[in-house]
Amino acid sequence: MLPRLGQVLDFQSQALLLRAERQRLIASNIANADTPGYQAREMDFAQALREATAGVAPAGTVARTAPGHIAPAASLGGERHLRWAAASQTSLDGNTVDMDRERASFADNAVKYEAALRFINGSVRTMLDAIKGQSQ
Repeated sequence: MLPRLGQVLDFQSQALLLRAERQRLIASNIANADTPGYQAREMDFAQALREATAGVAPAGTVARTAPGHIAPAASLGGERHLRWAAASQTSLDGNTVDMDRERASFADNAVKYEAALRFINGSVRTMLDAIKGQSQ
């Protein structure tokens, strides 16, 4: 049971790191909404998560043999997962930030970040309760 819990926590922690990176990217787009010529960026979150969790084996399979098999946190949100955001309308100053899209993405990502954080907290709390129950 413990290896499976570790795999779930590994997956959720990788997702949490990527959500934080995506939030920083969206915040950067919003901060540069009035910067002439600024090109908005997006993260291919699904692809980044697939690559970040490639070393996390699904339940019932062989576990990884060394902690280094998962990419370090610093490389999770690397440039390879970023792409230029499609301009929703043309602007005279060449700025491609769509504030409505950025606000919606920011709110959506914040909710998903909070959900991942709550899941991790709940899993840890459950594990601690189980450990406390055995010692009493």
